[in-house]
Amino acid sequence: MMKDSIKKGLLAGLNTTWTLGKVIFPITLIISVLQYTPVLDWVIDMIAPLMGLFGLPGDAAIPLVLGNFLNLYAAIAGILTLELSVKEVFIIATMLSFSHNMLIESGVALKVGVKLWIILAVRIGLAVISAVTINLVWDGGSETAQYGFISSTVPELEGIGAILLYGLQKAVSGIAQLAIIVIPLMAVIQIMKDLNWLEAFSRRLAPFTRFLGMKPNASMTLVAGLTIGLAYGAGVMIQAVKEDNVSKRDITLAFIFLVACHAVVEDTLIFIPLGIPVLPLLLIRITVALLLTLIVGFLWNRADISQRKEATYGQ
Repeated sequence: MMKDSIKKGLLAGLNTTWTLGKVIFPITLIISVLQYTPVLDWVIDMIAPLMGLFGLPGDAAIPLVLGNFLNLYAAIAGILTLELSVKEVFIIATMLSFSHNMLIESGVALKVGVKLWIILAVRIGLAVISAVTINLVWDGGSETAQYGFISSTVPELEGIGAILLYGLQKAVSGIAQLAIIVIPLMAVIQIMKDLNWLEAFSRRLAPFTRFLGMKPNASMTLVAGLTIGLAYGAGVMIQAVKEDNVSKRDITLAFIFLVACHAVVEDTLIFIPLGIPVLPLLLIRITVALLLTLIVGFLWNRADISQRKEATYGQ
């Protein structure tokens, strides 16, 4: 039985890697190549005038564009090139906590069945609202941020061939990293399912998932997203939707929650070397995730109740 579970889990992991790889490979390749073209500079120039709304200088557009097109590590590399105050770095970090790696993670959301406009509206909306709020509310943080040592550089390349090769290497590396995490993870999860451990785990998390307006079978989606993020946790989410009959409503609520605080530990800790207070950043993410999910769930229930009443009266 154990061999069958491992085999089934490995096959599920390979299938998930293939499914997500079709999203990750082309996006990673394109963005890696675009780093060596004027395209990202054009985007930065376009949004630089908006930075004043968030209490940021124009060149703060650099880490925001890098973070949204690439990932948080690229954004941090961009921050390191700028002289910013603690408050400015904190605003950028908060915005990027809600809105980063948009292309790949939005692609993952589509694979799970969540509507694209919902994810974009929530992620961009939270980033904008949080930045404006922090800028208006926080009077401190005017001292210059002191950066620790972070190694994150883009190699200097010349020639189309070298740039394309670099892009291909990054794309293949991205899929390899995904496979290293997803394939064994899916095997472990399959074993846990066959031993009925996941059922017991879901029962323990039932009060929390119900509190957020979801059924207990959405618990694995939440745990995967909270611990390993949307991209790497997508394998578990896709599997849950297929096998555990997670409803579209529950998976949407789960993603709304995870948009605000996925990979909550890792994505918070990586900002420590930037010299900003990370505990408030963590608390902001968790609080916003809870409140937003509860509000959306409440409004969704009200809408369902109204529709049922109208259908009843119409009969």
